[in-house]
Amino acid sequence: MVAFQFPPFAGSSGIQRTLRFAQQLPSVGWEPIVLTADPRAYPAQSTDLLSEIPEGIVVKQAFAVDTGRQFALFGRYPAFLARPDRWIGWRPGAVFSGLRLIRRYRPQVIWSTYPIATAHLVAQDLHRLSGLPWVADFRDPMAQDGYPADSKTWRCFKSIEETALHRANRSVFTTPGAAKLYRERYPNVPVDRVRVIENGYDEESFTRIHQPFRSVPLVPGKLTLLHSGVIYPSERDPSHLFAALGQLAAESRLDADRFCLRLRAPGHEQLLYSLVRKHKADVLVDIAPAISYDEALVEMMRADGLVILQASNCNQQIPAKVYEYLRAGRPILGLTDPAGDTALLLRQAGINNIARLDSIQEIVQALPVFLERIRSGRAELADPTFVANASRSKRTEELARLLDEVGGERPTMH
Repeated sequence: MVAFQFPPFAGSSGIQRTLRFAQQLPSVGWEPIVLTADPRAYPAQSTDLLSEIPEGIVVKQAFAVDTGRQFALFGRYPAFLARPDRWIGWRPGAVFSGLRLIRRYRPQVIWSTYPIATAHLVAQDLHRLSGLPWVADFRDPMAQDGYPADSKTWRCFKSIEETALHRANRSVFTTPGAAKLYRERYPNVPVDRVRVIENGYDEESFTRIHQPFRSVPLVPGKLTLLHSGVIYPSERDPSHLFAALGQLAAESRLDADRFCLRLRAPGHEQLLYSLVRKHKADVLVDIAPAISYDEALVEMMRADGLVILQASNCNQQIPAKVYEYLRAGRPILGLTDPAGDTALLLRQAGINNIARLDSIQEIVQALPVFLERIRSGRAELADPTFVANASRSKRTEELARLLDEVGGERPTMH
């Protein structure tokens, strides 16, 4: 399992996909060996998930550096040292360590996950040098319209994804829309080699928490909505939401004494503070610091409602937090494009509280209705059967079946 993001990495919910697969694969007949990076290369670290790495699992931290920090002079560094990303320096050490792991443990399959793009380059090298089957996991699409913004980096991303789609035994995406996009982008790749394994939630993480969640208000005296996790300025632009809050407050339809929108660990705090002040919504919005993973789950279960932000430029993506939102069992308001995969997932779960993130008018219409349904106890909750089938254990079973397929295929050399 080639994954740059692994404990003690902090700052991305994507870490959960690799960690939970590594935890649960042994129960379905596969033993994971994790090839990751030396933590010195991580922008931020947290120890809260280290204890969840299964005892006895092989985890190799290969030498790695962060070009943006270790090679920067006065905040600047050569661009070629950051293509496809700032961790390209991980590649030589990871390939060297990976070959040693292959010789020692003789694995049957190589699995790599993007982001970070360098992980697919490492897996590509190991696949080519060993002949082992390769499964390329894409948590997000790679080369997109306008992303990456730098043309040379975009071409690098395009080359990596093209190699993966053509050489990997399977390419796996986390949403139906992303898989459809790549089947259309690479029509000469057999359809069966492009698969979908969605993200999910970890049931054990929820069941180990023993607290009287809903009997204790998140903010006493206030109906509190929660957005948990990073708010990207483009992909989850909250400007229209803040404008809608300001308009509702000006019309006396929202009262700061009775309502609060909490943004937990959103990042980009200075930008968010300026936006809420600009739209006169600062009295309604609480920008809160990061907390541990378990504390974040508790907060989700205690909130009166949960908010999803996903812009239309991410219609082929679903925030990983959505699955934890579904399991938390609270009402959900989806601020997203009704035509995107996030909205499709919500509707499949029985959630129809959806408004466009880029429409002030739709948010102004939807938010008071959503709040009134919460107050009256009529708010929609996710269908329990759908939620049960979205667990990480179910996703791991899907991955195991795919690995069974790939592991039985003859090794290839390039």
